[in-house]
Amino acid sequence: MANTDSTPSASNAQGSSHIYKYNASPNTRAAISQKVRVLSPVYRPNRENNSFLFQLGVVSSFTYDMSRSAEPIRGIGFGDQIAERVPGVMDAVDVSLERTLLYLSNAHQAFGFAGGVDGPVRTLQHHRWPFDMEQQLVFSSIADAEVGDRDGDDFNAGLVDVDFSGQKVTGAQDAYGSNQSHKAIITYFEACWMSSVTGANVTADSSIMSETIGASVSDIHDLFSTYGDFLPTGNDPSLGQVGTIRYNGIASNGAVQDGGQNRVVG
Repeated sequence: MANTDSTPSASNAQGSSHIYKYNASPNTRAAISQKVRVLSPVYRPNRENNSFLFQLGVVSSFTYDMSRSAEPIRGIGFGDQIAERVPGVMDAVDVSLERTLLYLSNAHQAFGFAGGVDGPVRTLQHHRWPFDMEQQLVFSSIADAEVGDRDGDDFNAGLVDVDFSGQKVTGAQDAYGSNQSHKAIITYFEACWMSSVTGANVTADSSIMSETIGASVSDIHDLFSTYGDFLPTGNDPSLGQVGTIRYNGIASNGAVQDGGQNRVVG
């Protein structure tokens, strides 16, 4: 009999047991956790091609922080004045997530390693290759309508359509036809190494056993874009995007930053 906690479903979940059952979520303008999908490779034995990412189930939290310092430049003889803040390199990013331990699917298996009932992997010492993760911030129908059709827009290639027809929702085909998709913003975590697995700790006060997983990320991007020095990321005065009065002198198109006094919206 197949392990249905590690056998992907038609809806792109890692498993097909009742643990991975879906339900509806509300349409709001605020982004909500019910519509966030986290994907990773799942270990599937005896597969010649096991190169797909599937939605993790029973994940109760998924967090990561991005930070970098901005070092101050000062000069003697100019008083207590900062001449400029110079950004440093971004700190390395680590992802932390908490997932319920299943008998037939543990943290190693859920990220592509032959652990638990699928093989001998028990510690981080046994991980020989990195893995990728993908976060999808799935839109509500309200956001779908306002963002519009972005097909063919290379600058927004990381805004994709996620097809939900695989859920086989009752009445959906009659009501919506083939239009059963939402937009989603992709954040892709490339070449991750699992850096910690905490648990599953057994306590007398709780029946549920969870594993806390830490992963060290090599790179973060939108999966599709090419990045470089001339990426038009915004606040560029040479393009008339003046985010600070400090660079009014090099702004194009007569644009200036006047501290909010100019109320004309164009």
